[in-house]
Amino acid sequence: MDLSELKEGQTATVARVGGDGPFRRRLLEMGFLRGTDIYVEKYAPLRDPIELILKGYHVSLRMDEAARIQVENVRDSR
Repeated sequence: MDLSELKEGQTATVARVGGDGPFRRRLLEMGFLRGTDIYVEKYAPLRDPIELILKGYHVSLRMDEAARIQVENVRDSR
């Protein structure tokens, strides 16, 4: 499942980070590593961007960027 498919209030675990070059490297540097839990805080009014919490800090990604991150073990946190 893609990270972009999650709903607000759900938590998932990173399975794979796609993409290539500097973009993929930047995601890995920000903490999008295999096994990291990600919480979906909220979506912007038009569903782009998405605000996430991982490793104790907030990150916003565009939907096309979030679609490159594969997640597993999706669960509701609320």
